[in-house]
Amino acid sequence: MSNVMPDYALLVGAAAIVAAVLLTLFVLLRPRYKDIDVSRRRPAATEDGSSVISKLGEATVSFVERGSGQGRGGIFGRDALNDAGITSKPSEFSVLVLIGSFVLFLVGLLFQGPFLGIVLALLSPLLALLIVKVRTGRRRIAFAGQLSDMLMALSGSLRAGHSMAQSMQSASLEMPAPVSEELARIVNENRVGRPVSESMADVGRRMHCEDFEWLSQAIDINREVGGDLAGVLDHIAETVRERAQIKGQVRALAAEGKFSAYILIALPFFVGAFINLVNPGYMAVLTQSLLGWVLIAIGAVMMAIGSFWISRMVKIEF
Repeated sequence: MSNVMPDYALLVGAAAIVAAVLLTLFVLLRPRYKDIDVSRRRPAATEDGSSVISKLGEATVSFVERGSGQGRGGIFGRDALNDAGITSKPSEFSVLVLIGSFVLFLVGLLFQGPFLGIVLALLSPLLALLIVKVRTGRRRIAFAGQLSDMLMALSGSLRAGHSMAQSMQSASLEMPAPVSEELARIVNENRVGRPVSESMADVGRRMHCEDFEWLSQAIDINREVGGDLAGVLDHIAETVRERAQIKGQVRALAAEGKFSAYILIALPFFVGAFINLVNPGYMAVLTQSLLGWVLIAIGAVMMAIGSFWISRMVKIEF
């Protein structure tokens, strides 16, 4: 009887993991309708022979979408995903995070127990948040790196006799992402009546790019007083290149400190996980008494304070 229960638990866990993987594949591969209002979409044809996984996936995504609403804010909201370059809807991304938590909980439950399962389940949203933050940071860095080339393209198009809107549309077709995506958004907003300078200022704030905000102010000033806008863009492009060179030198000098900070922050967690894996009873003493939990809480607070302090030391403000 004792041998039957573990085998039964393993079979149930394996079946649940397979179902979660199938649901994940459905959410990832289902058709997406980017930036199109629901009322304008063509209704999907209903099929009587829909699979159980398809119906389950549709119901899960719809339930999460109704529960989370259509808000743009939040750590996994529409704005955060757009800034990271993720085309999935917030409801679909939330379903993937929940599936990851469920699978990790089953893995921890099968290998050691509910405590490890809960710890692993909490890693799924943390990893998802880390992915969003890393992709957002890389996208902003890429945007800043392509800014000087975009300014030169706009300047050349203006000298050819095109308007600012036409120059941006041409640059959105020629430049790589993410500049092309942001320029296309500015062009689309201008077509519905929003001023170009306001759209550019909004992009500069979202991408944390002061140079792009200065560009919007320069366009506003040029519209009021007149002058050679192409020449102004050339001067801005030269300034942006010089600032980018200085920023690159500062990042190179601060790279060693940042790498040391990452190692110091991650080292206690890896050491604790290794000790718990090699000798589970050695670490289990901390969870068997109130004093052990107090020591864990004190260690967590000290790690948070130290991590914040190190992050402030290696962060350079330009």
